[in-house]
Amino acid sequence: MSRRSSANEDRVMAELRAFGAAYPGAHSKSPWPGHDDLAVNSKTFAYLSVEGEPFSMSVKLPFTGEEARSLPFARPAEYGLGKSGWVVFEPGADQMPPMRQLKSWLDESYRAQAPKKLVALIPQDLLAQIRDE
Repeated sequence: MSRRSSANEDRVMAELRAFGAAYPGAHSKSPWPGHDDLAVNSKTFAYLSVEGEPFSMSVKLPFTGEEARSLPFARPAEYGLGKSGWVVFEPGADQMPPMRQLKSWLDESYRAQAPKKLVALIPQDLLAQIRDE
């Protein structure tokens, strides 16, 4: 029997989804059950679990992927995507990274998938959510 998500995991995922959807040209994409992914120009930049399912996020990390995969709850993505820098994060409730880190990974993945003209339009208020203060 698979476990259900906690209320905190659902809250974290909802905040991440809203953050990612605020990027220029970002839209929801649901290619199969159990996913409500984020895409830009129809290119997925985040595979996200749906409410009620255990937290799972897959993002393309061309710059920080190697370091990220060293975390105990991270692994290369299946179907050969890991070779292209995709990393799956499935932390337990007691392993959830800080929101700033999750958003930073989402930002890196968006930048890896989006056209440069859209990357140039990223609002400063989004960037402020991932910068060190």
